[in-house]
Amino acid sequence: MRPVVWAQDRARLIDQTLLPTREVWVECTTPQEMARAIKSMQVRGAPAIGISAAYGMALAALQGAQLPADELKASLEEARQILAASRPTAVNLFWALEEMAKVWQRLDESAEIVPALVERALEIAREDEEMCRQIGAHGAQLVPAGSRILTHCNAGALATGDYGTALGVVRAAHAQGKVSLVWVDETRPFLQGARLTAWELLQEGIPARLICDNMAGHFMQRGQIDLAVVGADRITNKGDVANKIGTYTVATLCKAHQIPFYVAAPYSTIDTSLQDGSQIPIEERAAQELTVLNGQRLAPEGIEVANPAFDVTPSNLVTAIITERGVFYPPFDFSKVLGS
Repeated sequence: MRPVVWAQDRARLIDQTLLPTREVWVECTTPQEMARAIKSMQVRGAPAIGISAAYGMALAALQGAQLPADELKASLEEARQILAASRPTAVNLFWALEEMAKVWQRLDESAEIVPALVERALEIAREDEEMCRQIGAHGAQLVPAGSRILTHCNAGALATGDYGTALGVVRAAHAQGKVSLVWVDETRPFLQGARLTAWELLQEGIPARLICDNMAGHFMQRGQIDLAVVGADRITNKGDVANKIGTYTVATLCKAHQIPFYVAAPYSTIDTSLQDGSQIPIEERAAQELTVLNGQRLAPEGIEVANPAFDVTPSNLVTAIITERGVFYPPFDFSKVLGS
């Protein structure tokens, strides 16, 4: 269920804005096209954005393959800036671009730079899939038998190279026979839960039930949710978590009802340069995502709109953070763990 794949001289990605009713694959042959795909959320999810950015740099290398090395490096830096401007919150985007920059900065010939960048992009995709499976294995150990798990947004195969982070935990626990039901928050306003997570779980045959975002507290109050697991777009050194808008609400409700709230994310999501969640840039998206649905206006013309794509959950609401390196509990200090 890979959402973005490399096809010799181009990247192919499933247009997630059209799921679940249409499964359409689009092709990107330039870094500009990849940046548009990221910005428009044809591809989304922090790990998948990182992979896509790496592929975008590989496309830039192929585009400039005939240039002298100094001109190629200049064009690569330009492509890097274009891709970096596509979405500001997910740190995986910037991590992947930095990884690709390390490759071209250490080589001197265009004939070496181009294949090396393609190979590094493919390696990033392979690493992501393996990391997700390790996250799933670690997270499954935290899931009791018969669990009813709440998710928010989509942190599944569609948001990663394959398998998923939060849904990787669900998949691994389901394979062990531990999952009774997955409660799927619809995740307004872009409906990643209703459109994408629900679709993935149905594909896998995992029992799932869709609810509106504002129903989660009701089911917690009635004792019908045992734990919540979400992904992350950026995690600070002290464990504050930026994730899809509404995550903070879920975490607060979990705290009030003494329900474990887990975050599942690869190490590349951790930004040790930031101590406090207030330092994380929050993307503001277009008003029409909130006021229009499938061409139908939901709100009156002229109404002012606020549409932040993410919120920040403080570390004191996080039960544990699950990474491929294991499970970490508060108080968090990732600079010691990661050696940064």
